[in-house]
Amino acid sequence: MKYVFLIFFMNLLPQYAGKSLRRDDSYPKTFEDIKNEVAGYTDVAKAIIDLAVHGKAQNRSYERLAVFADTIGPRLSGSKNLDAAIKYMFSALREDGLENVHLEPVKVPHWERGEEFAMMLEPRNHSIAILGLGSSVATPPEGITAEVIVVASFDELHKRAQEAKGKIVVYNEPFISYGETVRYRSQGAVEAAKVGAVASLIRSIASFSIHSPHTGWQNYHPDVPPIPTACISVEDAEMMSRMSFRGTKMVVHLKMGAKTYPDSPSFNTVAEIVGSKYPEQV
Repeated sequence: MKYVFLIFFMNLLPQYAGKSLRRDDSYPKTFEDIKNEVAGYTDVAKAIIDLAVHGKAQNRSYERLAVFADTIGPRLSGSKNLDAAIKYMFSALREDGLENVHLEPVKVPHWERGEEFAMMLEPRNHSIAILGLGSSVATPPEGITAEVIVVASFDELHKRAQEAKGKIVVYNEPFISYGETVRYRSQGAVEAAKVGAVASLIRSIASFSIHSPHTGWQNYHPDVPPIPTACISVEDAEMMSRMSFRGTKMVVHLKMGAKTYPDSPSFNTVAEIVGSKYPEQV
């Protein structure tokens, strides 16, 4: 349908070339006006590109990212690493010559992942790479040991609700797009808890994996008891799915030490490039 609409719109363009498409004609610029205006920025655009690709800004974004990844590390809200990142960026923005650089106090969520691991016990011992999902609750101190049920969708989970009770739900959802597939990460624990599961493991929301879990935030529902939830690698999700299709019984031991603390003080980092034409406007 999208493609049909695009073809239809493209066919309209010759009819309306040089005319406003607004019904009320409140926007006076024609396509030709806009085309000429955009063309007027050719030299400016080239100067910016040359600065970033060949000039003083060459590799600056990469080098700044490297500093974050190598020396500051993960920057979860409420963490000391985030404080270090804010201080770094505050100084960097001032050194870069931006104006009105300042910090605005805010409160941010404070959740810590803690120690965590997962081990398949049946049909063989296999260490499962996991990363707890943001805001997940912890397992009991002794962990959770339970049989696994593998599903490819919420629909399959609901159809097999009786099987899921008391088990660890593993989602092996196919990756369609990040925007669509990410709902399994954000809602997976709640949907699993609704059918009585004791924990959920979500296949990383990614099109490709090198045995590397891809984590992110997830959301609980106030009317559904929270259960521990973590992401696993694409490879492990696929492996458990294959075992499931063969009718193999799988048992996993999961231990997560996640904690949620009261909101922590932090800062918004703000900087401006003051305009030459309307300097009073932000």
